[in-house]
Amino acid sequence: MGANKFLFGKGDNQVFLLPAMANRHGLVAGATGTGKTISLKVLAEAFSDMGVPVFLADVKGDLSGLCEEGEKKEKLNERARIVGITSLDYKKYPVTFWDVYGEKGIPVRTTLSEMGPLLLSRLLNLNETQEGVLSIVFKAADEKGMLLLDLMDLRAMLKYVGENADEFTLHYGNVSSQSIGAIQRALLLIEDQGADKFFSEPALDINDFFQLSADNRGMINILAADRLFNSPLLYSTFLLWMLSELYENLPEVGDLEKPKFVFFFDEAHLLFKDANSYLLTKIEQVVRLVRSKGVGIYFITQNPSDIPDTVLGQLGNKIQHALRAFTPKDQKAVKSAAESFRANDSFDTYEAITSLAVGEALVSFLDEEGRPSVVEKAFVRPPNSYMGIIPDMVLYKNIEASSFHKKYKDEIDRISAYELLTQKLEASTKNSDNDVKQKAFIEKATHPKTKPARTTDSAFEKMAKSAMTSAGREIGRAVMRGLLGSLRK
Repeated sequence: MGANKFLFGKGDNQVFLLPAMANRHGLVAGATGTGKTISLKVLAEAFSDMGVPVFLADVKGDLSGLCEEGEKKEKLNERARIVGITSLDYKKYPVTFWDVYGEKGIPVRTTLSEMGPLLLSRLLNLNETQEGVLSIVFKAADEKGMLLLDLMDLRAMLKYVGENADEFTLHYGNVSSQSIGAIQRALLLIEDQGADKFFSEPALDINDFFQLSADNRGMINILAADRLFNSPLLYSTFLLWMLSELYENLPEVGDLEKPKFVFFFDEAHLLFKDANSYLLTKIEQVVRLVRSKGVGIYFITQNPSDIPDTVLGQLGNKIQHALRAFTPKDQKAVKSAAESFRANDSFDTYEAITSLAVGEALVSFLDEEGRPSVVEKAFVRPPNSYMGIIPDMVLYKNIEASSFHKKYKDEIDRISAYELLTQKLEASTKNSDNDVKQKAFIEKATHPKTKPARTTDSAFEKMAKSAMTSAGREIGRAVMRGLLGSLRK
């Protein structure tokens, strides 16, 4: 690598990536098994050597070898010589492993408040009405000073808003029990996918990705995504959240000699799948404006047609591996990909795309003036690091050695909406019990005792009472007669 450019590959001519143009974004496309992963590793190594930190998601587990020195193989040395490298520099790179589930990397977490209702609605796959209700819930939590950190907080807040729907409907609009129920069910689904691990604290500080090694190489941040990828919506929403965090937290820096950070978005088609128009506009805005903050975004996907034209047009550096043209739809996609390159008179771009060998690509990087260079059919240089999956022992040793292991390994649980609403409910229940007791006491003190209810006598009891009454009358008369007789005397 020269002082101001990086040798990526060679065909008839050598192909160089210019650091000053690297934040103009890029595309790595091609069918499965055509060499996209090698291109991705080569780019990550190049940026690290420039002193630029990068982030990439490891969907298949084969990027972990970046932390180990490459194996010396004659096949790799031969490819290096074809490209124009006299001696391949076998070495390992500074790597930090991350994992949403905390199994194959340092735990990555964020809070619901930081993600916000827009991205969360996408994750929950809500319709427009349900998205509106979720926004009301977030607004209510904010106004009442209740933090939404994890899924328990949101469940509690949904229940609270649902039970007080009349109050919130007057202020914000209709809050239906059906929408509340639909959101609660959606929360259960993403919890089954492991989202409860992601929504908690300590939340990731995005600045922790901007690390340099002791020898001033950029840190390669690898997200273990083999399990996460089984939940495509959670995977794509997580990466979109990271892009948004970079956009919102980094200052404007304009054009630099090299990027501050490079973000690789693997399986990029998932980002745009089922995205509504508002979200697509948001993505386009982030891609367009984050460049001025020194961030380069490289989308990795099978076919360029997976990416909307409004985004594709912003990707200046292109690496196109082989595509297959078996169906009319495939042929149309190949034609579209070929037309996106600046033509080279020495070969037919369309024919080249369908006949590229593994590890060979059509490459067009931006020149010093920011213009796309003439496309070259080039062999990609081999990486310097290990091409394979590292053993678990090496992985865990790397994780424990990281300075962020202690910072993020233990989950914390602050007082937030769930705790506050639970305390409020308990206080309300206690006050209600006291009110009932107090009311009973007042009624007892202010109301006279009532006479006991009359009972119904049996026939025998009636006869006995009648007899006793008659006998009593006779005895009374005898006594009265006695008294009157005495008085006469």
